[in-house]
Amino acid sequence: MNGSRIAAIGHYQPAQVLTNEDLTGMVDTSDEWIRSRVGIRTRHIAGPDEPVDELAAHAAAKALAAAGLTPGDIDLVLVATSTAIDRSPNTAARVAARLGIPQPAAMDVNVVCAGFTHALATADHTLRAGAATRALVIGADKMSDVTDWTDRSTCVLVGDGAGAAVLTSCPPGEEPGIGPVLWGSVPEMGHAVRIEGTPPRFAQEGQSVYRWATTRLPAIARQACEKAGVAPEDLAGVVLHQANLRIIEPLAEKLGAVNAVIARDVTESGNTSAASIPLAFSKLLEQGALSTGDPVLLFGFGGNLSYAGQVVRCP
Repeated sequence: MNGSRIAAIGHYQPAQVLTNEDLTGMVDTSDEWIRSRVGIRTRHIAGPDEPVDELAAHAAAKALAAAGLTPGDIDLVLVATSTAIDRSPNTAARVAARLGIPQPAAMDVNVVCAGFTHALATADHTLRAGAATRALVIGADKMSDVTDWTDRSTCVLVGDGAGAAVLTSCPPGEEPGIGPVLWGSVPEMGHAVRIEGTPPRFAQEGQSVYRWATTRLPAIARQACEKAGVAPEDLAGVVLHQANLRIIEPLAEKLGAVNAVIARDVTESGNTSAASIPLAFSKLLEQGALSTGDPVLLFGFGGNLSYAGQVVRCP
């Protein structure tokens, strides 16, 4: 029961960039309209020959390389996604096959935008219990597959991408690098964020989500810090689900993390659902905005009106 830590993290985004100007040729919108409402400038879009498991595998390969590990060192693969097309094989098994991971436990976790932090907590619990020693935890979504590109209220939001973390067990005497999770949901409001129908399409009740996120979630995020024994003002970074700037900025301000770097990758990547937290976290580390050992709050929220957050130490 020694806990776990993040050994390395990596991310991947498709090459195609869709700008606000590009969207003006597809729907009745403008760059000013999009920026003023959600703060997004660009997003990356995967091609028809780039499935979710390919995005996930690219990010996972980068994280493995950064950790100095081989595929054979991994015994658990968890993929947070809500946009996998096929039911079986699951995305985790396909990622394991792409990377040559020989005998992992392989599971998908579908908690939509809060998927990565749920999967991270699940992997941490598994390592604490001794059921695994090294895990790949991936958030990957291809939101472009489930988007109605004629609906300007949703199509301006989304992007595709993946982020991955390698978790290892902590040796005896080492302080855990992943704090206790605080998670939950509001099932009676689950309809507020949906991916349903045939074909499945993303839809949401934007005002309901905005009110919930900006009024209810700050106190929950502070509780996640309390569980880790870290005051918000002592955080070096805050990585919230990259929904849009109108949610991220007031939530971060109400949290009281006055000295923290606040991830704003949504401006470049759009809302990438389960990929958004590891993608934004990986970029902050790559840019040198955070240092090894820094305490960072990861806090996911969204579909089902689920939430999950924990304080982690930077690899």
